[in-house]
Amino acid sequence: MVATVLKLRYRALFNTLARRPWQLVGFIAGALWGIGILISVTAGIISLSLVGSLDASAAVSIIGGSALVLGWVVGPIVVAGMDTAIDARRLAPYPFSRRQTMLALAGTGATGIPGVVSTLVALISVILWARWPLAALAGIPAALVGVAICVVASRLVAELSGGVGGNRRGRELIGTLVLVVVMLAGPITTGILSLLDGGDGSLGERLGAAAAILPWTPLGAAWAVAPALAAGEGLLALARLAIALAALAALWWAWSRAIAAATASPARQSSRQVAAGKLGLFGVMPTGGVGATWARSLNAWLRDPRYLRQLLVVPIFPILFAFVSGVDGFLFAASPVLVAFVLAIACYSDISYDGTAYATVLATGVRGRDDRLGRLLGAACLGIPLVVVLTVATSVLSADAGRLPLVLGTALGVLLTGYGVSAVTSAMIISPVAAPGDSPFKSVPGQTFVGGLLVFVVWAVIAVLSLPVLFLAVTGMVQGPAAWGLPTLATGVVVGGGIAALGVHLGGRTFDRSGPELLERIRALPS
Repeated sequence: MVATVLKLRYRALFNTLARRPWQLVGFIAGALWGIGILISVTAGIISLSLVGSLDASAAVSIIGGSALVLGWVVGPIVVAGMDTAIDARRLAPYPFSRRQTMLALAGTGATGIPGVVSTLVALISVILWARWPLAALAGIPAALVGVAICVVASRLVAELSGGVGGNRRGRELIGTLVLVVVMLAGPITTGILSLLDGGDGSLGERLGAAAAILPWTPLGAAWAVAPALAAGEGLLALARLAIALAALAALWWAWSRAIAAATASPARQSSRQVAAGKLGLFGVMPTGGVGATWARSLNAWLRDPRYLRQLLVVPIFPILFAFVSGVDGFLFAASPVLVAFVLAIACYSDISYDGTAYATVLATGVRGRDDRLGRLLGAACLGIPLVVVLTVATSVLSADAGRLPLVLGTALGVLLTGYGVSAVTSAMIISPVAAPGDSPFKSVPGQTFVGGLLVFVVWAVIAVLSLPVLFLAVTGMVQGPAAWGLPTLATGVVVGGGIAALGVHLGGRTFDRSGPELLERIRALPS
């Protein structure tokens, strides 16, 4: 039965690729990327096995294997999301036991491009122990255990992010919390290792500390079995293997419980009645097209997790850079500008989030300029205050308040420029987006390689239009922020505000001209 599920899964995949050429291009690009990674890693492993010491081979195996496990958990966030064409809820109506369901899901994960590449890399890493036959022999099953931990851990996180059943609000809350924890896992781990190493060691010393600590964690235990045997420490190898097997068993058990909860408690649609006269933001905002759109947009930013997740970058980047370079480093100082770049792209295709409900927008007859301005104001009500607060906080923590006008002007200029560009692009671009309540790890049907590149194209346009304020910011960082702070702040507000106003005007005209066409393109998206 498991084999039948896998056959149907890949038959559906091949049919999809045959119907959608750009998805085929993306699939081929992913396969070529995997082959490139495989060739590069193989060459490095062979070179290290010939000239490297035991300590170097052990560090590469442990740190590389631990990074692979983290990559399987974090990867779906930063790439395209996990493939959920086959999941527990879709298999629930069929006469599968829970074990068969889990084996089918694990098989789907292990036989995709990431799974195949990970398995081959793990097995090829055994070459590191060619000079120690016993270690090489034991390294094969240990590597397979490591890959199994990767697959099961990613499936568990994906299931938890889906809310293990229940109503939509519960799934969205759990999914967002899991996403936050996963995104902070790297900085937290880096900080712990830094503290254990004294906080002032070199990169080599920190990697050495990591190679000593990770074997006693589920991340690195499986990858530390062969190095222990190569060093002649059989009991140590058994202890690490026991940790790896215990971690796999614990992950399998937790995943089993999560699947049981998901299939026993099917998703329910939450409903809420609004009391008469209680209009929320719609009763506060001005009347007319701008006010109604403003209220609807702000409501989405405050309640829709698909928008809220985009706000998670506000604390993530400063925390990450604080761990990497310290609060007195350049990256920490520039983190508000990077946050502005990310928030600026948040609305580049926001009509796609409306889905077929966009028909009601057209039915109201709202003018394009009013729609563009209302959506921009909704995003700006949160984006601008967050950027301002973040800039002030980073300046205070770094004890360098003199650069506050410089960084604030750059961040506001980039953010307002992005809002202006998004006001135009969102009236032109319709792209597949996650459905309300979907897991953040779930891949979106209809995503294509070219569609993913559009984000970077829009970013490039924002960067080019932001060159005046970026030029002043760089000049100020080189010559000193005292003389360049206020000019940068004024330029950022004036140039960014002007581009935002121009974007509303051009985007409104585009919206009026292409509104019905956008609806047809939304309806044509795969569900």
